Amino acid sequence: MPRIARLVPGRTVFLLCDVQERFRSAIYGYDEIVLTINKILKVAKLLNIPVIVTEQNPKALGSTAHEIDLASLGDLHLGTVPKLSFSMMPAVKELLRDHHNIESVVLFGIESHVCVLQTALDLLEQNYDVHVLADGVSSCNREEVPIALARIQQAGGYITTSESAAFQLQQTAESPQFKPLSQIIKEEKDNTVKAVQKLVQFRSAL
Repeated sequence: MPRIARLVPGRTVFLLCDVQERFRSAIYGYDEIVLTINKILKVAKLLNIPVIVTEQNPKALGSTAHEIDLASLGDLHLGTVPKLSFSMMPAVKELLRDHHNIESVVLFGIESHVCVLQTALDLLEQNYDVHVLADGVSSCNREEVPIALARIQQAGGYITTSESAAFQLQQTAESPQFKPLSQIIKEEKDNTVKAVQKLVQFRSAL
């Protein structure tokens, strides 16, 4: 039987990869990625999910997009870490090790076929469950995205969406967080439609 990896609060971290100002004009669906990120950060705040952010060579490529509301996370924002390697892992491995309970990573950002892919492979090699948001990743060339997601699946990763991941983390309608989560989903409905329609690639990469 294939392994079933579930997203569980208390054992999950969100990784935001390199959504920086300098990439704004180059990345397909950049604005829609930001919409997804801000929605999933609301979920992180509600469900107490820690968030780690990386920036690729920020001296040259700028800081994280100013619209991304990291400040609202408070202590849940474990850090924004500069990096030069394509994979996030060399930059974030110490932060992950400090949180020994982490089993699952929800990964989103850019570019899908470079930094996101290499991060996913490194995480899988370290035995983390990796869940990549299809409505939260992109590349300069949109045709790269489904191929990168297929490669991650081949390696054992899981492809999901921001709304699906949110409800997996919620788990039950009996929780006191269910009504606030439902309100987030309702408020973000139009943004979710925009992001899914723009970013999710339905055609097979094979």
